[in-house]
Amino acid sequence: MSVKTANQSNQGSGQLMTIITMMFLFGMIAFVTNLAAPVGVIWKNQMQGAGMLGNLMNFAAYLFMGIPAGKLLTTIGYKKTTLWALGIGFVGMALQYVSSLLGDSLILAFVIYLLGAFIGGFCVCMLNSVVNPMLNSIGGGGARGNQLLQIGGSFNSLVATLTPMLVGMLVGQVTNETMMDDVDILLLIAMGVFLVAFFIILGARIPEPTLQKKGAVKVKDSHSAWSFRHTVLGIIGIFFYVGLEVGIPGTLIFYLSDTTTSGAGLTGNATAIAGGVAAIYWLLMLCGRFGSSFISGKVSSRTQLIIVSTVAIGLVIAAIFIPKSVGVNMPAYSVEDGFSMASVPLSALLLVLCGLCTSVMWGGIFNLAVEGLGKYTSQASGLFMMMVVGGGIMPYLQELIANAAGYMTSYWLVVGMLGYLLFYGLIGSKNVNKDIPVNDLPAEDEQLYL
Repeated sequence: MSVKTANQSNQGSGQLMTIITMMFLFGMIAFVTNLAAPVGVIWKNQMQGAGMLGNLMNFAAYLFMGIPAGKLLTTIGYKKTTLWALGIGFVGMALQYVSSLLGDSLILAFVIYLLGAFIGGFCVCMLNSVVNPMLNSIGGGGARGNQLLQIGGSFNSLVATLTPMLVGMLVGQVTNETMMDDVDILLLIAMGVFLVAFFIILGARIPEPTLQKKGAVKVKDSHSAWSFRHTVLGIIGIFFYVGLEVGIPGTLIFYLSDTTTSGAGLTGNATAIAGGVAAIYWLLMLCGRFGSSFISGKVSSRTQLIIVSTVAIGLVIAAIFIPKSVGVNMPAYSVEDGFSMASVPLSALLLVLCGLCTSVMWGGIFNLAVEGLGKYTSQASGLFMMMVVGGGIMPYLQELIANAAGYMTSYWLVVGMLGYLLFYGLIGSKNVNKDIPVNDLPAEDEQLYL
């Protein structure tokens, strides 16, 4: 075997291990993010208005850590950034565990919990800054890069679907008497997962395509990621995308859980029905990402974004106008009764189907926005992570609209955000700054490994 062939074989094996490692980190991101919702239900029953604050704190961390996370990739590298992220995540889970030990001091316990959720957000932001540019880079950008992002997103959705089920099995039905100390075992498991993940990454070999070599002279650059129009518009797109991805099922849960005339007015265990219906949304996101992973090598990110944005706009507008008296049977789940069929408004089904559309948006927007960035990709990744704060801001704004004008009316905000994503796919994603030099990265055979 020639030296060249051996090097190609080693490179292929190294890329495969890197891809597997990134998939594992995608799962960690979903685990931390989706742990906030079921724990938030406990706090909602204990303190009025506290249910969404943990989620808000988790996403608010992106605003502070987004840019620093991008800079860490070039200063300490992908591997060390990941290790720091897992260590920070362990601290965040540990603080939430401490809050469960302070049942007699509810306010203090809640403050410590929020601090833990905020620190956990730092962890997720840093992990996102690692996995997205790494997978896109391994795929060489374009359709292949988007394909790897969709595969990673599929695993992310799988863990996102399983996490609430794990909570249900370990905790059971959440009532007004359920306290944080009832989820001790869940938080201890989370801490254990972080420890295992830390040692797995410690022994892994991860390529460092943007790590600055020691002794390298820093040259002041007249350009940055902000110099690219399609990147700036993509950053705004990510802000809106995360907002609508969280807001669609989040507001749907409130709508179905509300048994008054302003809500869906369901009979039976409305909370369990709402949770079961919303879970289908995340399941469809899993199906959508899995399906996209097969076609993304042939269908461009731009085409996919245009199609799913158009379909989603139609689904949401139809959900707004269809009377809630028009019903449909959908699967529901509760700890006591298991799986069953429940009658819900047809609007709920239409909103749930949006999961198929939102499933491919993240990978598509990221792929389009970093296309042609070269050495500015890591910086752009940090900016993207900062804008994930939209997942906390826009759902909160939608909740304010729902309280003032009604649940279905609030979905006009979602229509507006989807309209922007359609614009981005049609016009905003085109790179009009191709004259900016971007190729100052080390050659592929000179990439560092740590």
